[in-house]
Amino acid sequence: MGSGIVLDHATGIVIGETAIVGDDVLILHGVTLGTKDFVKGDRHPIIGNQVVIGAGASILGRTKIGDRSIVASGSLVLEDMPAD
Repeated sequence: MGSGIVLDHATGIVIGETAIVGDDVLILHGVTLGTKDFVKGDRHPIIGNQVVIGAGASILGRTKIGDRSIVASGSLVLEDMPAD
């Protein structure tokens, strides 16, 4: 977990044990940073710096979200997102 993280309302947020969250990230309520399978090791998302994750979004697997990206509310993200 980086610095400057905001968990807005912090209700229903799930962050998997191997998830990496960068600096200055805004996570709204109902967000899941989870896994797609039950293998051991790194299996949760990598969130870059200055990312906004909208309410109810789910990011699953070892998916990488690039710096300064915005994940829309209610999204299901299963593939890497580039920066910006």
